[in-house]
Amino acid sequence: MIGQTISHYKITAKLGSGGMGVVYEAEDTKLGRHVAVKFLPTEMAQNPAMLERFQREARASSALNHPGICTVYEIDHHEGQHFIVMELLEGETLDKRIRRGALELGSLLEFGIQVADALESASAKGIVHRDLKPANIWMTPRGQAKILDFGLAKMESSRPGAAPVNADEATAVHGGELTTAGMVVGTASYMSPEQARGQTTDARTDIFSLGVVLYVAATREKPFNGETAAVITEAILNREPLPIHQHDSSLPAELNRIISRAMEKERSMRYQTATDFKTDLLRLRRDTQSGSRAAADRSDSKPGGARASEKSIAVLYFENLSGIKEDEYFRDGVTEDIITELAKIKGLKVLSRPSVLLYRDKSVTAAEVGRQLKAAFVLAGSIRRGGNRLRITAQLVDPQTDSLVWSERYDREMADVFSVQDEIARKIAEALRITLSPQEQEALASRPTESTEAYDLYLRGRTYARRFTRLDLEFAYQMFENAVRIDPNFAAAYAAMANVCSSFHINFEREASWLERAHAAAEKAVALRPDLPEAKIARAWVLYANGKYEEALALVRPIIESKRDLESAYYLLLRALFAAGHYQEIVKIGEAAIEASGSDYNVYVPIGNALGALGKDEALRSLRQRRLHAFETHLRQVPEDARAHMLLAGDYGYMGRHEEAVREADLAMILRPNDANIAYNAACVLCAMSKKGEAMAALKKAVAVGWKDAVWTRRDPDLSILHGDPEFDKLFPPGEGAP
Repeated sequence: MIGQTISHYKITAKLGSGGMGVVYEAEDTKLGRHVAVKFLPTEMAQNPAMLERFQREARASSALNHPGICTVYEIDHHEGQHFIVMELLEGETLDKRIRRGALELGSLLEFGIQVADALESASAKGIVHRDLKPANIWMTPRGQAKILDFGLAKMESSRPGAAPVNADEATAVHGGELTTAGMVVGTASYMSPEQARGQTTDARTDIFSLGVVLYVAATREKPFNGETAAVITEAILNREPLPIHQHDSSLPAELNRIISRAMEKERSMRYQTATDFKTDLLRLRRDTQSGSRAAADRSDSKPGGARASEKSIAVLYFENLSGIKEDEYFRDGVTEDIITELAKIKGLKVLSRPSVLLYRDKSVTAAEVGRQLKAAFVLAGSIRRGGNRLRITAQLVDPQTDSLVWSERYDREMADVFSVQDEIARKIAEALRITLSPQEQEALASRPTESTEAYDLYLRGRTYARRFTRLDLEFAYQMFENAVRIDPNFAAAYAAMANVCSSFHINFEREASWLERAHAAAEKAVALRPDLPEAKIARAWVLYANGKYEEALALVRPIIESKRDLESAYYLLLRALFAAGHYQEIVKIGEAAIEASGSDYNVYVPIGNALGALGKDEALRSLRQRRLHAFETHLRQVPEDARAHMLLAGDYGYMGRHEEAVREADLAMILRPNDANIAYNAACVLCAMSKKGEAMAALKKAVAVGWKDAVWTRRDPDLSILHGDPEFDKLFPPGEGAP
């Protein structure tokens, strides 16, 4: 069509095409301006439904005069060709912009405010867009957002003079047909629950979709994911997305609150108007700008007034190239130890393990992660282990330029794994021009053990110890025991052994021998490495196992202040607080515990119990949605974890998803048929489904196969329907096990 003149529009270039037509740039020969002209293909024009949708797009857009909505100048047809004339926009769609990276916070808020303002205008005219998504939002070079494509819009009335039309009954076009009551209208990943159910839509429908769009623009992840529309729809109706700061820890909690409220599944709990949504975004923008100015003032007040760029680094989990899933424990261990090594360099800020855990085994580039985590540098790499040979590659990347700062490949014997970790840390310091002090050089040179065989056993044991079932703890104990037999000076292995013995005493066997072993292992760890945080935590676990909760708290709190992501530290703190009855403090630090603990789902248990004990039902429901995602994510990585299956069953039970609860509980019992921890949690699942008799039977089985923690059991709100029952009091007499 280029060169042709249609009516008084001379076609000059093709701009693009889509499902509803082809768009050209044209010159308006009457007014002397350049416009965009969208033509409906002839075959579609012959379909009344398609023509209706095409005309609706023009009518809805032309009814609105707003800078955030693409202006429609006219709709016409010429010699059998139907077309819409619109303003010619420069720039790109939001969808294309997001592919290059998540929006910075300032740009994100400005964009959200503009779109909310446009929706406010549309709502005032009785128009609901119903297909708001990044592909339908244009970003101009000047930063102006404009909503496009009102082809699925719901309007209060159709053409002037025609009878009023309810778009939910018969006006929107989807798949070439006019919709009827109950038909799903919209794009799966961005539609609201009411759209997914085929129910009546209103202005709050677009608010939900804008919340999803903001989530994607902030994280580059869809909150409701799936390989099919059916899976996505199920997620929209039943699942809560991960909080945005679990994708990008730098995003403010208030932004998560705003987006979460916009994506509330119940319309009555959502923002009721786009004005309310916009107001909260405006307030956050104001507060953010005020904070930025204050930070800049503090920076400028430093000597010389220079704003020094911090040398920060994110270490991505190395890729496991061996092709053997069982080798992932080794990959994880080596990566985490490299993080620990780099943390010894004072001139370098190392992002914690949980910050990068979200990106493990995901197809993301180092540059993308660096920009999302606001890290100045990113270390990525791979590990391949074969027999006694080890190949490690490492690349240090500058996310701003996506260029290599340093890279190296190490082909070594397994015995050299510590030397490689040490060398990587030194080379990074050298590449970043950080001068290491003699103390730092000595710290980097120190090794956890002189035996790679003991180190391998320790890493294996650590993966089992995180699961807390009896059999897993037995495996872990054997690994740690063999590790210290090979290297009697392996302090970290002694500390891990102490933790396992304490857990055995707490949950399964209230025998003095377990406490004696725990105490001996903890003291050995402290004697070998008094500065080792893991050794101090081992002492705290022994105190907890002895019922000395306040003493355990006094020891663990300063350890967490110095090393927030220390293995099991927050879990111990939360358990001790729960056993001591400090529920409010658990709620206060719960968010920090979840953030610092990464993939350790165990921290959710005492937090949920504290919320239940305090009667904070709404907060507990929200937490259950979050930990449900944590369990599901974990089980994709570790499907054999029986404890995670049973805890997931409990959340399904409370949500009324009883078939799924039974499925997960049965699987856990198959994996660990006579485990006291599993049987105890089975009782909790049955309580969640209000099956009191079966729950009591499961609790009796738990006691029969070794469940011993009376204090926890009497406090656990998940068993509230059993508390006070004579049979329960026979199993756990009041006062038994009290400190």
